[in-house]
Amino acid sequence: MIKVTTPSRICLFGEHQDYLGLPVLAMAISLRSEIKFLKRSDRIVKIKMPDIKDEQIFDLDNLRYEHNRDYYKSGVKVCMESGMQFSQGFECEIRSDIPIQSGLSSSSSIVVGWINFLSKICDQKKEISNYQIAELAYRAEVLEFNEPGGMMDQFSTSYGGLIGIDTSSKNVEQFNLDLGTIIIGDSNERKNTLSILERCKKERLSIIDRIKKIDPAFNLRISVFDDISCDLSDSEAQLIQATLDNRDIYNQAEIEIRKKVVDLKKIGKLLIKHHENLSKGLRVSTAKIDNMLNASMEAGALGGKITGSGGGGCMFVLSTEDPLKIVSAIKKNGGKAHIVKMDTGTYLA
Repeated sequence: MIKVTTPSRICLFGEHQDYLGLPVLAMAISLRSEIKFLKRSDRIVKIKMPDIKDEQIFDLDNLRYEHNRDYYKSGVKVCMESGMQFSQGFECEIRSDIPIQSGLSSSSSIVVGWINFLSKICDQKKEISNYQIAELAYRAEVLEFNEPGGMMDQFSTSYGGLIGIDTSSKNVEQFNLDLGTIIIGDSNERKNTLSILERCKKERLSIIDRIKKIDPAFNLRISVFDDISCDLSDSEAQLIQATLDNRDIYNQAEIEIRKKVVDLKKIGKLLIKHHENLSKGLRVSTAKIDNMLNASMEAGALGGKITGSGGGGCMFVLSTEDPLKIVSAIKKNGGKAHIVKMDTGTYLA
């Protein structure tokens, strides 16, 4: 029996920046999804999802999408377009211990695993790279449905470990650095990922377009806020200031992680600054997540932030102290805690 397992991820730096063409730093973590498979003699694909008590059945000869985010069909479609062939259908079971709609890339983990899985069971087994898996997953999940998200989720869950992604060039760099104990705090507040991504993306792209019409030299990668000559409302100025601040925070973090000896306390402080911009500037945090984060800091965390699109979901913190104190603090504030570690990317188990 073939089994493919794929991690979830947290975004350390560059949250809500990847779809603007700015770099991100992300880490795969040890909450994972898993796909098991058996072949059939017909052209039918049957997918069992016992964790959510759901099932999908479709024919390989009819890949017409029946709803937005019809990822299993889109995954088969983009794999076929890349040259893979499937003469027989199959049955599979998908399980996951990743909280759903919580900012940990539960859907991307499954799509990346799905692409990796399809490459292993197609008529002529293909050895494709982590980069190719991520690109096909990005096509299946984002481009096929014209979704507003970026490519961080697909690349981080495909590669695993700690990676930096330059989203404008699609260059991926892996860092040999372990940030130690990570505690995830799930607020149990479910979120609407697409609406938040669309709001944050559209608002800023519209403002940036106005700025560039007045100043064509404006560049998100290098321009500073004080040089902007376009008239902005207070809320617009706050949004662009937070975006440029988070760009600078990413640059500071990248410099630090390249050092032979990394100052985890400095990384923690930068995470807190990043969260403040996400909470106050982009308005994607919630009172509950802010409270969980503050309580974690009081319990000894080095720093942390919300992860994912926001509006609910999860936060995380780094710690060199007893993680159980932080777990207790999260629980006292109504959250659910997971102690995790950095983990490997998608692979055939």
